[in-house]
Amino acid sequence: MKMFCYQCQETARGKGCEIQGVCGKKPETSARMDQLLYIARGMAIVNRQLREKGASSKDASRFIVDALFTTITNANFDNDMLDGYITKALDLKNELEGESKKRGMEPPFMPEVSYHIPKEEYGVHEVIEHSGTLEEEITSVLYDKNPNIRGLKQLAMYGCKGMAAYARHACNLGYEDEDIYVVIENALAEISRPDISVDELFSLVLNVGDGGVKAMALLDKANTSTYGNPEITKVNIGVRNRPGILVSGHDLKDLEELLEQSAGKGVDIYTHSEMLPAQSYPFFKKFPHFAGNYGNAWWRQIDEFETFNGMFLFTSNCIVPPHPKTTYMDRVYTTGVVGMPGTHFIPEGKDGKKDFSEIIERAQTCQPPTEIEHGEIVAGFAHNQVLALAPKIIDLIKSGKIRKFVVMAGCDGRMPSRKYYTEFAERLPKDCVILTAGCAKYRYNKLPLGDIEGVPRVLDAGQCNDSYSLVVIANALKDAFGLESVNDLPIVYNIAWYEQKAVIVLLALLSLGVKNIHTGPTLPAFFTPEILKVLQEKFNIGTIATVDEDLATLIG
Repeated sequence: MKMFCYQCQETARGKGCEIQGVCGKKPETSARMDQLLYIARGMAIVNRQLREKGASSKDASRFIVDALFTTITNANFDNDMLDGYITKALDLKNELEGESKKRGMEPPFMPEVSYHIPKEEYGVHEVIEHSGTLEEEITSVLYDKNPNIRGLKQLAMYGCKGMAAYARHACNLGYEDEDIYVVIENALAEISRPDISVDELFSLVLNVGDGGVKAMALLDKANTSTYGNPEITKVNIGVRNRPGILVSGHDLKDLEELLEQSAGKGVDIYTHSEMLPAQSYPFFKKFPHFAGNYGNAWWRQIDEFETFNGMFLFTSNCIVPPHPKTTYMDRVYTTGVVGMPGTHFIPEGKDGKKDFSEIIERAQTCQPPTEIEHGEIVAGFAHNQVLALAPKIIDLIKSGKIRKFVVMAGCDGRMPSRKYYTEFAERLPKDCVILTAGCAKYRYNKLPLGDIEGVPRVLDAGQCNDSYSLVVIANALKDAFGLESVNDLPIVYNIAWYEQKAVIVLLALLSLGVKNIHTGPTLPAFFTPEILKVLQEKFNIGTIATVDEDLATLIG
């Protein structure tokens, strides 16, 4: 079976995975994801029509968000789980069509709307003969023949995936914004148009970026209203002498419920990868069994989970398929949109809560973690905390003691070329401060980079969605210095990307008018030369070169 996927930075040969995903995704899994997204587009088309009459379905909007989220890189590898999504998507689409007809409207005549597939064809991808030539199946990424049209459609789609992840985490805390659903469903409906132009798609992509800003702002409000504003925190990276549960991913609601249910049970809870920023929220600090952070970025889990010895909970991506010699998979639990064969799934109950008793009981029988490092790292520099330091930071800028801020947000990944970011941080002049968010931080957050009169040279705002904090900080500095644009600030951008949440962060920055962004370690495979040329003309987007060249370009 053939597949095609180029949504992440590690796509095969920098062009596209056609045999199996570098992430471990199988062709039959990829085909299911393509089918699910195609049906979600049909749902979006009809729900957009219903919204014009004030009759849209919030259940459909929430499901579309989950369909996008579960197809994000390293979230779901479970075909049975994806089959469940496809079945529900078809049922919801039929309900939407019925509601449209009941209201005297005829659903738009588009193949995404009329698409139906019997269960025995879930996961089947075919190259079919049409008009004497071989063509990709209608659900395939390659169905659009024009590479510029295809690339821009996928750029909008991947931005929607990242936005959906943030919207789902906010929704879990009871926060929703109809405008976000409008942006997502409009984008999915518009990329279904066969006659959409390149210019229209560029406008659509920036509209997706606007939605990304709203989604990140909403999640920031949800997190801080529920758990308090992050504060400067020294996080232990060693271990204790009790059994542990290692929590990975981004969902703070899952962490809250696990901490509450495991209190007094003789088990410690550790954070991993993108869950590290939870250590800085006041709410979580009240739990004495909330231990430190264990390990590094997501891609190192294959080795680090072997030494942890305890149980594991994935609340979102990024889960990595096991190697043949992996011993811990039976101790892995997933929840939300995450699925992996050989692991255990924790569903949401009818009351909206999750039962973590099984993973807690099993953790009690485990050995304590093996220490792989020791010491502390400092976190908690989200916008509220940095703005509290603003007078001091402004004085340091005015006195020339801080020359520039370098935004090094985004993702980490496996490629050896990513050592660039470590070397860049190491060689950055000592009067420059790094602003970071996302797992890209693991390339330099444990380096002895020191501080500038008490201000650490690495200010970690949190998870990838906390890139919103960097926007708030930039706007506050702009106002403090009386500047017209954030582009006039002593701030430069050197951003690493891996998957779709980094895509929405980039689109959000572009929609806010931020220019002169450097990105790497490689360009997205869906960026054609023509797309890149327009982005360079409009926003002066650049690609990374060597550390020496980029230090000269960005710092001077």
